[in-house]
Amino acid sequence: MHLRGLSTRRRGWATMVAAGAVTAGLVSGPPANARPAPDPPLTTMSIKSPPGGANVRVLIFYGSAAAGDESPLVNAGIEAIERIGLSGPADERFKVEATDDASVFTNETRLGRYNAVVFLTGGGDVLDPEQEAGLEAYMEAGGGFVGLHDAARAEPYSDWFTGLIGARPAPTSPTAVQRATVEVGDRVHPATRSLPVQWKRPDRWLNWVKNPTGTVHTVARVRESTYQPGASANGWDHPVSWCRDYDGGRSFYTAMGGTVSSYDESDFRAHLRGALMWTTRLAQADCKATITANYKAERLTKPNQPGQNDQIGEPHGLVTAPDGRVLYIGRGGADSSQPVITDWNNPDIGKGKGEIHVYDPRTGKVTLAGALTVFGNKGGGDELVKVEEGLLGIELDPRFQENGWVYLHYTPHAQINRDTRMAERRVSRFTLDLATNKLDLSSEKVLLKWPVQIHSCCHAGGGMAWDSKGNLYIATGDNNSSRFSDGYSGNNPQPNYKGVSFADARRTAGNTNNLNGKILRIHPEPDGTYTLPEGNLFTGRETDEGGGKTRGEIYVMGVRNPARIFVDKETDTLYAGWVGPDAGAPSTTWGPAKYDTFAVITKASNRGWPYCMGNKQPYRDRNLPDPSKPLGWYDCDHPKNESPNNDGLVNLPPVTANNIWYSPQGGAPDFPRDAGGIPSYKQDEATYRLPWLKGGGQAAMNGPVYRYDETASSEVKWPAYWDGKWFVGDFYDADQPRNAVITDPKNHGDGGLPVHSESLKRIVPVGNDGIKNLMDWKFGPDGALYVLDYGRGFFTSDAKSALWRVTYTGGGPTPAADQLARGAR
Repeated sequence: MHLRGLSTRRRGWATMVAAGAVTAGLVSGPPANARPAPDPPLTTMSIKSPPGGANVRVLIFYGSAAAGDESPLVNAGIEAIERIGLSGPADERFKVEATDDASVFTNETRLGRYNAVVFLTGGGDVLDPEQEAGLEAYMEAGGGFVGLHDAARAEPYSDWFTGLIGARPAPTSPTAVQRATVEVGDRVHPATRSLPVQWKRPDRWLNWVKNPTGTVHTVARVRESTYQPGASANGWDHPVSWCRDYDGGRSFYTAMGGTVSSYDESDFRAHLRGALMWTTRLAQADCKATITANYKAERLTKPNQPGQNDQIGEPHGLVTAPDGRVLYIGRGGADSSQPVITDWNNPDIGKGKGEIHVYDPRTGKVTLAGALTVFGNKGGGDELVKVEEGLLGIELDPRFQENGWVYLHYTPHAQINRDTRMAERRVSRFTLDLATNKLDLSSEKVLLKWPVQIHSCCHAGGGMAWDSKGNLYIATGDNNSSRFSDGYSGNNPQPNYKGVSFADARRTAGNTNNLNGKILRIHPEPDGTYTLPEGNLFTGRETDEGGGKTRGEIYVMGVRNPARIFVDKETDTLYAGWVGPDAGAPSTTWGPAKYDTFAVITKASNRGWPYCMGNKQPYRDRNLPDPSKPLGWYDCDHPKNESPNNDGLVNLPPVTANNIWYSPQGGAPDFPRDAGGIPSYKQDEATYRLPWLKGGGQAAMNGPVYRYDETASSEVKWPAYWDGKWFVGDFYDADQPRNAVITDPKNHGDGGLPVHSESLKRIVPVGNDGIKNLMDWKFGPDGALYVLDYGRGFFTSDAKSALWRVTYTGGGPTPAADQLARGAR
């Protein structure tokens, strides 16, 4: 409650409640020997819950250093908080008192009665040193603090208060009321869990002198592209509401609430209610989940011994077992001391070892489980004298703890044909001895095999993943050269070696009768065979007027180089990322620049390559007799494979738009389109719909969707804040993404843009001594994130090649259950 006095400028202390109510308050009074205020800073204040429940109180302080009448925000804010305190379930209600008399902060008896203090102030130097010391002692004793909007301008000379608030407004923050979109990234905090992920509302939006991300736990951000942030804009990461456990207490700040109308919004009042539930100790919340210092990144593997890959091969993929073991593979490169054979006349051309290592967290030791002889040791291309084949993917059987079955996706050296420069790619099942961590190479069962050309590099893909129904997904690259199309479509029909094209992705990714440039889906059977599940893109029996054929294993077609895929078993949604072509800029002749891509895939589909990229942006066709001359633009809704290298259907499934694409110029480039739907591809006309993204040198590395296990006893698991967030990253770490994103289930299967993103680069550390070259990342059963760093060379293992683990060290929600105001609930 609060007392409205005769003065419009100041409100005195509210009439004190009855003595019985005071003694039932949350905060105990001072000890008997305490001296009355004013006295030195408070040091003995205690905040605890008496048995049998308590009257919860909130103090609103609205004192301001500004002259003149008080802001209308004061009345609006007090009335809104009073309404919050009187509404909701009985065990969530609280009493409200309001004052502009700063002497309350030097009266320990009175201040100690309040579970939380709300600063509803116009800012300025509102507390003298002794009063600030009183507030500090209150927080040290376990108090709660909520700051609203201009509270960030209060106590401008106090470093302690800056820490309490978290950030200071920039002097040139815009003053106009503007409608903007708030991205509500925390889906579990009581202040945000009931809010829409995209929350559209008007307010006065503050910019920050220093972005607090990483030092506070941000629960919501404002999307700068939806309003005019002015010259001091913070960019795509613009926190607007955050919290932290601070100096013994709990602090929550929101920059919203800068308008009277804010306090009439039901969603904004819900936001305030949740903040007050936590700060008053009526509810627990995790305000540590995105604070950088609460994560520990440690390297698990040592550098290899000279001339050996005893710890790690050329990193190319990992998987975690239910018992915590991590199995990871090396593609085929050795360290720089090992010979590399590139002469096609030599039978050992490209011969390498694809190693499988096992890290055991119980011992901290690494075992070399086995090595396959693969074609993949930096030899074998006339184009660039390199090869991306080798040991490409690993998965464990769903019943691995019982049968020890390991599935490997690789290119056996024994099957290469040096005359035709063709090889065989296969997915095989092996058995691991669970007691010794040794792979029985004689146990191989070949499930699936198909031909690949090895005359010219590149794009092997390799990732694998299971869904909840026992279906195995296998990602394959388009087996196509990066050259001969100026870095655009990859659709040059001319170059071939002994009749097999190596520069026309219409032969592979765009071909319904070819397993390259696809994500396959099969159901492995216990005898080493497989069956085809319902719902794949083709049945394998389709034909058309040209007599074309299909492969029933194809679930997704039209992908270029998908190194990493992931299936969220809670939804059986497939998440994938693939590397784009090499063009550094869009072309009005040929089409879009290189777009690295991430996609949420909810059903069998065609993702476009080499006809369309991004949100259905078409390339230009080229054909014989002169591939340097453009023909018409591809039709993304009705693509046709009219390549002379096609042996599948001519009429292809329509292209589905992708969710994330990025170029050297920025994230999700889009262009004005003409009446026929063709983008202008003029760089100065581009808009960038995902400003948190940028590329350059880029290589998309899809990551997992985190699922929080409340029942797991692990002390290192990532908190519930990350539950349901999709991790997307890039091999490189400069301007490229390493982000957690939220998508909208209502449209993400049709290419809907993410609705929220936040950087992981402070948590999954970048830089030469961090995880600079991200090759794979997955969560283990302990809830920790396991990451492979490729190293600093290409086609080799080196001293920086390593397996890392990133663990959470921040502890559980606060306050502790036995410190809740009305008992644990």
